[in-house]
Amino acid sequence: MFRLSQKLPFANLLPSFKGDLYFDESPEHTAQRVLYATDASVYQEMPIAVALPRSVADIKLLLRFAQQHGVGLIPRAAGTSLAGQVVGSGIVVDISKYFGQILDVNTDEHWVRVQPGVIRDDLNAHLRPYGFLFGPETSTASRAMIGGMIGNNSCGLHSIVWGTTRDHLLEVRALLSDGAEVTFGSLTPEQFDAKCRGENVVSPLEQKLYVQFRDWLSTPSIQKNIHDGFPKPTVKRRNTGYALDALVDFFSFPVGGEKGFNFSRLIAGSEGTLCFITEAKLNVLPLPPRETALVCAHFVTIRQSLQANLVALAHNCFASELVDDYILQLTKTNIEQAKNRTFVEGDPKAILMVEFFDDTVAGVTEKAERFVADLKKQELGYAYPILFDAETQKPWALRKAGLSIMYNIPGDEKPANVIEDTAVDVEDLPDYIDELDRMAWEKYGLKLEYSAHAGAGEIHVLPLINLKSSEGRTKFRSLLMDTAQLVKRYGGSLSGEHGDGRLRGECIAFMLGPENYQLCKEVKALWDPHNTFNPGKVVDTPPMNESLRSEADVVIPQPKTVFDFSKDGGLLELAEKCSGSGDCRKTAISGGTMCPSYMATRRERDTTRARANILRHFYSSTEKASDHDYETVKEVLDLCLSCKACKAECPSSVDMTRMKAEFMNTYNNDPGASFRTLLVGNFTKLMSLASIAPWVYNAIYNTEALRRVANKAVGFHPDRTMPGLAGTTLRKWAEERTAATSRQVQRPMLFCDEFTNYNDVEVGQKAIQLLERLGYAVTIPDHVESGRTYLSKGLVDNARTIAIRNVTLLKDRISDDTPLIGLEPSAILTFRDEYPDLVPADLKADAQRIAKNVFLFEEWIAREIDHKRITASSFTAESRQIKIHGHCHQKALSSMVPVKKALSLPTNYQVQLIPSGCCGMAGSFGYEKEHYDLSMQIGELVLFPAVRQAESAIISAAGTSCRHQIKDGTGRKAQHPAEILFDALA
Repeated sequence: MFRLSQKLPFANLLPSFKGDLYFDESPEHTAQRVLYATDASVYQEMPIAVALPRSVADIKLLLRFAQQHGVGLIPRAAGTSLAGQVVGSGIVVDISKYFGQILDVNTDEHWVRVQPGVIRDDLNAHLRPYGFLFGPETSTASRAMIGGMIGNNSCGLHSIVWGTTRDHLLEVRALLSDGAEVTFGSLTPEQFDAKCRGENVVSPLEQKLYVQFRDWLSTPSIQKNIHDGFPKPTVKRRNTGYALDALVDFFSFPVGGEKGFNFSRLIAGSEGTLCFITEAKLNVLPLPPRETALVCAHFVTIRQSLQANLVALAHNCFASELVDDYILQLTKTNIEQAKNRTFVEGDPKAILMVEFFDDTVAGVTEKAERFVADLKKQELGYAYPILFDAETQKPWALRKAGLSIMYNIPGDEKPANVIEDTAVDVEDLPDYIDELDRMAWEKYGLKLEYSAHAGAGEIHVLPLINLKSSEGRTKFRSLLMDTAQLVKRYGGSLSGEHGDGRLRGECIAFMLGPENYQLCKEVKALWDPHNTFNPGKVVDTPPMNESLRSEADVVIPQPKTVFDFSKDGGLLELAEKCSGSGDCRKTAISGGTMCPSYMATRRERDTTRARANILRHFYSSTEKASDHDYETVKEVLDLCLSCKACKAECPSSVDMTRMKAEFMNTYNNDPGASFRTLLVGNFTKLMSLASIAPWVYNAIYNTEALRRVANKAVGFHPDRTMPGLAGTTLRKWAEERTAATSRQVQRPMLFCDEFTNYNDVEVGQKAIQLLERLGYAVTIPDHVESGRTYLSKGLVDNARTIAIRNVTLLKDRISDDTPLIGLEPSAILTFRDEYPDLVPADLKADAQRIAKNVFLFEEWIAREIDHKRITASSFTAESRQIKIHGHCHQKALSSMVPVKKALSLPTNYQVQLIPSGCCGMAGSFGYEKEHYDLSMQIGELVLFPAVRQAESAIISAAGTSCRHQIKDGTGRKAQHPAEILFDALA
């Protein structure tokens, strides 16, 4: 399934190459090549090798090797390109891991020098204390890297004020095809002439570049071709072909122009086809005024919104961005984005988000209100909510998630990046979109979806096309060709910021004219005579409808599964929902929880995208899977912590936790689960046995020498401490005591999960006593364990048996009047998340009804607070500071708002959320010998430092694993919210 098509002597590089190199057929190396076969585009091609260089010397080695063997070098940063720029059969060179240093900041001259793997948002976090920012801001700015932004000449939502990457690229340090390391910066006419004479050049090729460009661009006929063939000057977003139009004015009269001659302007937008960037010097801007207002104007037609866009620009806004009704409807069912759409009124056809900045609240309010008044005067729009400062973050998050959300659409028709990047003069935009919409519907029966950069004349237009069919592929190609004619008629650019890549390269000759395209080919040959740098992009591209992700007209059956994946269309279709946008490449700086292992390792293989890709390859293959194939997939899934964050934070809702469990269930059945897997899965049974004589268990695991031996015997890390066993179980304690009398109507049921029952009995005791003191009668119903331990190890058949048993036992007991509440998030949330898709059809309705009446302890407390049945009068008035770490499942499937509300009930309790992602323990993950170090590394990203700094605060953590991780990582004892509230009783 995953075999090399050819072999080259990469082993010869190993003695000198200091980075990471993957080229053979071992599962680890195979997995890397599979994961780098795609980006965020529709293309797929297996690279011959993947390299992660540590130094410029490593890149030079790769360059010489590639030229010797006639293969390409494909530079790759975050891999979020939409036109197939980083897909190819050569050597993918990933600079995202080892080339991420911010080298120098000069506040006097307003510049920063960085390596190409620096993430745009992380750069701005670094610049903020200096009072500066790097302006260009793509929707992928949380993971897009400077090298990729240069390659595509990225723009972003504030480009009408802050411009493009090209506008801020002062210098580029790069490797030329002859191996020379050269710096390109701005040259005066005198400095340019000196370069042409061979002065201050590092190699004959550098001199040749200056001489040839002088000869080309000073030729009147070539100047005329460029002026006539490139997009008209009022189109600010232009990324079609090489940016010869950005250099030609230097040779106009008077010679030299305003900006001098700078090859960086050509390199921006060249997609890594001319040289290999190793450093960049960037212009930075002062931070904008501190006060922000965002007008979210609602419209009944797209054209109205585009007419309003012209009004917005007349009011000197900083951004004007569109979101259409299709995306707005999809946000209703997306866990994360549903929280971000509270500003939406009714069902508008489009919302235009128009942003204003000012130094004062009064000033920014006046700007926003003046704009709204103008819209009303022109009878444009029907609702105009204005949001301020932090409130504006939610609409912007929704707008940025637009494309990825569309991948939630079931079926083989998916949003196709093909005409999504066209740009025209903003005055032409309403008429252009009208014509495009009419052409797509009348000729192809396609309805188009719209979003993004109205203020810059670029609307991202997405049709739904089935690229698995021959008919769809024909439509894909024809639609691009027809759109190209329309764009050219308006004097626009076929690519505004996403680039040509292999998608639009075929159209450059038509868009720019044959003479300009021939010049682009000559530029490529001059810079890269061996065709080594990213071949097949921009010029001499393969046909745009070849090397797509799926074979045409091949029906792949959905795999048989234990989970019910029908609402996703099947397991394979769920994997295919991954758009490749890389939202999972989060860092501790950007925040969030998704892909905690990636946050620590910064390796592509540790992202949700990588895991979805490997499963898509595996399940879409028409060949019978071999043991090697299974091991390759397992290799990639290994560091998935099953945190569930992807279910909420991935705009496409790619639920990797569930897909991993399903794959591992098959893996465990054939050839069979490991001893450690069975040990962890059967945790409840083992604890039940150990609880007969808990002192024996505790004696072993409380004695370091014995614990280390015992841990090693089962495959746990010797340094990891183990949770103790209580002297009794919670069930037994509850059965042997007399409960207090209730004065409340509601009689909640407490789910006695396996962790609270055996290990955290004190938490359960305090929870019950707390509720009784508050007037509730608490019952522990008849039920079995949650099944979480089985799910975490991919023993889904066992978990299904437990789900059936629990639903059968509880279906007649759980209701709105007798809800089921749970203390351990990972256990109680199985009822809400997994059970409805595990039980057979005859129990599904019961499981869904139970799920609606299942609550985390904190959720239920918050609900009772809202009903005024629990009040602050029951609690102390003493002052305390609480720092909360949220459990991953809690953040993904619920919210941290109820936790904060519950713990804020005591009058003088000051409650703050720790901005941590996953704690790193993740059930048994942090215990396992091969995962322990990574587990602690994840904890050190945010959680451990925050806990250490909060010396006087109470640390709250609802998860038993989280509390144990905090104990092992910091020596602090964290408490469950139930314990904190019990201790706070008056």
